[in-house]
Amino acid sequence: MAIDKSVNILIVDNYKTILRIICNLLKQIEFNNVEEATDGDEALSKLRSGNFGLVISEWKMSPMTGLRLLKEVRADTKLKGLPFIMVSGEGGIERVVVATQAGASGFLGKPFNIETLKLAIERCCRT
Repeated sequence: MAIDKSVNILIVDNYKTILRIICNLLKQIEFNNVEEATDGDEALSKLRSGNFGLVISEWKMSPMTGLRLLKEVRADTKLKGLPFIMVSGEGGIERVVVATQAGASGFLGKPFNIETLKLAIERCCRT
């Protein structure tokens, strides 16, 4: 099964450098419809007013963490089925378990490369 490369992707991170890196990686694997948000509140606003097919969010942000954003997305009837990849540079298996229990479709540990990103997207976004 193929992945729809025209899907709108929202990447969420409070560090502009990380947003730029993920955006560049997505472009390299031919995803060109990418928007950015620098915190959970901005992300929720964009998600509720837009038409996204995937969220890639950092866990550690403030004031709203990526985990809280994930829970808000899963509680929203219009967004609850949206594929959501959680990204974290901390933790390990515990973080993966917590994110999965909260409804994450995938998990990426930092640092990650283009192949790992592509695989995570393939796993949760097959059409």
